[in-house]
Amino acid sequence: QVRLEESGGDSVYTGGSLRLSCAASGDRSDRDCMFWFKERNRVGWVNGAGLATVDDPWKGRFKISQDNARNTLYLQMDNLQVEDTATYYCAARRCVGSRYTWGQGTRVTVSS
Repeated sequence: QVRLEESGGDSVYTGGSLRLSCAASGDRSDRDCMFWFKERNRVGWVNGAGLATVDDPWKGRFKISQDNARNTLYLQMDNLQVEDTATYYCAARRCVGSRYTWGQGTRVTVSS
């Protein structure tokens, strides 16, 4: 069973940075694709080959990476804006056709 635990959420001012982490455990084949979501909007993902993609609204400000063991997923968030305020979730699934497993979320609050 895959388990995901996010951390790193905090309150910051506009222009600040945060790095979110997602510690993953369980069967590697059930989590070979891992994702970051802002609420239920996908921010980006890492595929089975370890290639990271950030979706268009966040390109240039956010970066996704994974440790070499592929047990921790990171979301580096720079130049944070008030509209980035949300709960961010880590999710994982098999890369082909399966349901997501979700973490509990970590809250990011950006104030002006």
